[in-house]
Amino acid sequence: MQRPVPRLILASQSKFRAGLLAAAGVTAEAMPAYVDEAEIKTAAKAEGMSAEDTAMLLASLKAERIARRFPDALVIGGDQILVCEGQWFDKPADLDAARAQLRELRGRAHELVTAVLCQRGAQRVWQHVARPRLVMRDFSEMFLEEYLAMEGEVLTTTVGAYRVEGPGMQLFDRIDGEHTAIMGLPLLPLLGFLRQHRVLIT
Repeated sequence: MQRPVPRLILASQSKFRAGLLAAAGVTAEAMPAYVDEAEIKTAAKAEGMSAEDTAMLLASLKAERIARRFPDALVIGGDQILVCEGQWFDKPADLDAARAQLRELRGRAHELVTAVLCQRGAQRVWQHVARPRLVMRDFSEMFLEEYLAMEGEVLTTTVGAYRVEGPGMQLFDRIDGEHTAIMGLPLLPLLGFLRQHRVLIT
């Protein structure tokens, strides 16, 4: 279903994004692209950039870094920012930070602004932003502690301190949007582009 050319590279160290592509039958080499996300987000906020533009900027910087090294490859870049009532959230540093973050999100709605783009050489050939909306239920402190104990350090690898593909689904009353976008990669639009770009067989 996938043509051998062009080479497909995922500019990310996210196991979740790589796993989504693999599960969909897409072969992509995962290659981390290191950028100072905290510094970029701080500057973006100071300049009044939106979460959508900032997520796309981060995705672009990652893809550009890899594309400079492999100009003949098609490079996928992605990034995600959680926004709750105007506040941006990052991956929690530890379980205490995850606990505090989940308490802040409890009983409230938030969006996962999820940007993805494809770059070939110096040219950005496609981009897309998804904004799934999730409503977290008003769970008890007992549930929170049980959840933290069950999931452990994996919660520090996700921007929301939850995994909807696991027990994190129990945190929510409502979820609107593509499931894969919540996990960090809007897969249906990306697959559509890859078919259009003749990477995948139509």
